[in-house]
Amino acid sequence: MTHDTQLLAALVLPFLVLVLLRINAALVFLSLCLGYVVVELVAKDANSLVRFLAPDAGVSQTTWQLILLLLPPVVTAVIMVFSMKGRLKTVLNVLPAAATSVLAVILAVPLLTSGLRFSLQRTEVWWQVSEYQSIIVGLGAAISLLFLWMQRRKAKKEE
Repeated sequence: MTHDTQLLAALVLPFLVLVLLRINAALVFLSLCLGYVVVELVAKDANSLVRFLAPDAGVSQTTWQLILLLLPPVVTAVIMVFSMKGRLKTVLNVLPAAATSVLAVILAVPLLTSGLRFSLQRTEVWWQVSEYQSIIVGLGAAISLLFLWMQRRKAKKEE
């Protein structure tokens, strides 16, 4: 399997899972953002703690970073399976699902081992994704927030 094909699969599979299982992709997008914050602010300390508690664990820092990045969106996705009710919400869920899939690739690839990272970053697909990275993240965040705001509960009218 070529690296372009691997990247395309990494982009398409999460999208399909989010859409077909009617998972609230806006929450998964924001959970992925949370995972990135955890990686940036906690991962080094978590790696030190694991080395202290289990020095023979044999888990690399990049593995810990990938776990910390992907654990919040995966748990959120599992909890939110079939949470999208109604045809319109399900159709609108496609936008945050696409943004989530692309953001996951953008954030995960730099955490891979150097050889695999270099191979993936030389592909045409990666170039296209990274070219529009800021637009994807900005629109994904805006769409996710709007999507969440649209789902607020409506006040009950008093009789």
